Amino acid sequence: MSEPLAERMRPRKLDDYVGQEHIIGEGGVLRKMVLSGHISSFILWGPPGVGKTTLAEIIANMLNVPFFTLSAVTSGVKDVRDVIEKARNGRFFNSMSPILFIDEIHRFSKSQQDSLLGAVERGVITLIGATTENPSFEVIRPLLSRCQVYVLKPLDQNALTNILQRAINKDVELSNKNIKLEETAAILRYSGGDARKLLNILELVVDACDSDEIIITNKMVEERLQENPIAYDKDGEMHYDIISAFIKSIRGSDPDAALYWMARMIEGGEDPQFIARRLVISAAEDIGLANPNALLLANAAFDAVMKVGWPEGRIPLAEAAVYLATSPKSNSAYMAINTALEVVKQSGNLPVPLHLRNAPTALMSQLGYSDGYKYSHDYAGNFTEQQYLPDDLRNARFWHGQHSPAEETLYQRMLKCWGDRYKDTEKE
Repeated sequence: MSEPLAERMRPRKLDDYVGQEHIIGEGGVLRKMVLSGHISSFILWGPPGVGKTTLAEIIANMLNVPFFTLSAVTSGVKDVRDVIEKARNGRFFNSMSPILFIDEIHRFSKSQQDSLLGAVERGVITLIGATTENPSFEVIRPLLSRCQVYVLKPLDQNALTNILQRAINKDVELSNKNIKLEETAAILRYSGGDARKLLNILELVVDACDSDEIIITNKMVEERLQENPIAYDKDGEMHYDIISAFIKSIRGSDPDAALYWMARMIEGGEDPQFIARRLVISAAEDIGLANPNALLLANAAFDAVMKVGWPEGRIPLAEAAVYLATSPKSNSAYMAINTALEVVKQSGNLPVPLHLRNAPTALMSQLGYSDGYKYSHDYAGNFTEQQYLPDDLRNARFWHGQHSPAEETLYQRMLKCWGDRYKDTEKE
């Protein structure tokens, strides 16, 4: 029995790799690192089928180093330690570190991730992790600090079309047939930016035809997938376009659309924790100060899912989704922190004003630390005007209140306290 088409078409060289030009194209940071002959540990973060495993294998082949692979689904701490020991025993003094590739590293427990730390830090192994989940949430901070994170994007239509043409023209089996891509809209749509899914669909459609003369149309693809809708997606619907539609429906205050997309994710086998996590993010990013209770409810829904499990967990998730969708919206806090981060990047490490510094020692007091600080609670209304920002940013503004009733109250308080500094002309 021959290998699946997706496996037969797996690229073996970097030049054959399709997509991710931002990191492996000419001048891309990962390409430069590989061509230099030395790589540091990194994590590839992106949706399924964009080439995370393939890229790791290509890098190992180019560097000609031992390549170990573990799946977070089936491997435990003992397996990790066994691989580390093999890497340590098989390495010569001046040779490059073996590569340990861990697929679905987000599924590793804390103890499993802890077992990697020493080997990564000492260079016993070079870790390449692959994850479909945000490493900030799923990878422990000590391990994350020792790894670069490279974001892989869903493949665009040009990349997917390129993959289709290469499969038809170069695959050992498909190249013997006369296959014409008359229409591609359906096959590209169903693939969802996933190269593996794309090739699985192509193989499914071709295998359904008795003739070697095959003209692929949108109707043909739709009919075949209707007959066997899960043939190309064994892991359930992990479409990033669906989670995007879900979040945008909440942001756009459409509870019915939010429930529909949530139902799609549930039926597709989505991890309930992933849905709950996105609700927490949406509550902070899109509802924000317009209704601070939204974040509390989203967190409560997350906790409820963890406690009651599935399928009952769908009920608090639905409650949170409807509440967030129907809630007033504000992204002022989200915009404010983004602005502040940009200013920090541009301005560097500006000194803390002396009157805001702590003075636990006599020397610090002599140097003026804390001198002139005004304790707010000693004044009427628990407020007195003083400078809190660095001198170079004395009059900087990051937060701009928006028009929801709850946030307008906050804005008016700032006007009362700070006067013209907080006066937004667009509100006048």
